[in-house]
Amino acid sequence: MSRLIRSRFQSWINRRIPRSDVQVLTQRNLFILPTAAGVMFGLLLLIMLLTGINYQNSLIYLVTFLLGAVFVGAMHQTHRNLSGLELTLVQAAEGFAGDDILFHLRAAAGKDDAIALTLSAEDLSVPVGHVSSGQSVDVALPVPSAFRGYLRPDRIRIETRFPFGLLKAWSWMRPVSAAVVFPRPIAAPEVISAIEDGEQTASSRSPEGNDHAELRPWREGDMSQRVMWKRYARSGQMVVADWEADKGSPHWLDFNAFAGTDHELRLGYLSWLVLERGKSGARFGLNLPGQVIEPDSGPAHATRCLRALAVWGEEKPRDAFAAPHGTRNYTDSDSAAVSTPGAPR
Repeated sequence: MSRLIRSRFQSWINRRIPRSDVQVLTQRNLFILPTAAGVMFGLLLLIMLLTGINYQNSLIYLVTFLLGAVFVGAMHQTHRNLSGLELTLVQAAEGFAGDDILFHLRAAAGKDDAIALTLSAEDLSVPVGHVSSGQSVDVALPVPSAFRGYLRPDRIRIETRFPFGLLKAWSWMRPVSAAVVFPRPIAAPEVISAIEDGEQTASSRSPEGNDHAELRPWREGDMSQRVMWKRYARSGQMVVADWEADKGSPHWLDFNAFAGTDHELRLGYLSWLVLERGKSGARFGLNLPGQVIEPDSGPAHATRCLRALAVWGEEKPRDAFAAPHGTRNYTDSDSAAVSTPGAPR
């Protein structure tokens, strides 16, 4: 029953507050209720009124009606703080999975001042403070991220409890624009690219029978396929073989180079390699299933590659069917999409 009520309430809110990057707060989309202190204040007024009626005490009547007038005045002031306010999403920033992604918003007051405002998303909140009539204030709201891909808050809440904290007025903004979350970098093992001079060769050659191997001690992160297990069984020394015939172009970062590795882990490896190449200023290209970015260098190229890694296999959020941000709800039908490169999730 509670789930049904919550679903009906969500649908009602979504109809009253459609998705938009610009939200003007009016009587249609503003809500106001007493706070816990306001409820206690109202109970106190009721007790005082009953006491005044019982004892027919004019002084108690006077104090009760004065405090009641203060409560009504506070209700009008609290509602007026948000009425006419315009909230605009200026920019959705970028970042790495697990970090807080900044959403840059602008709050512009209408004909009345907006006082003691607070913006929040999930459990994170940012005080806006005072916005004078006709003026605007820019605010950076952090939104938590858990996975790579597109990040769009289901709702951004704006609230005020001015002047006395007896009532709270609030509304929501449901943005259309989404931020891009890059894969979290993971230190990548040394692998061999199958790309050579912009052309992808056949599969890596078999190491058996190859006399041009370079042996080196095993390091954490090396793939088990490269370990010389027979040598390890004989001598107890774990060494890794690098075959010169398998080496591709050093200017390419190849998705297919991490054979037998989970796709999300591969993207984390590639994200780390992009950052390393970007720091050194080296020239590199990126090869993903269904997408190839030609070799280049510079911060803009590194950012382009990170964006490609972030949205690979992801579908841009749709207005009508937006899942809560920072979550991925897999079903049985989704398991095939997860295992298939480039399939939307």
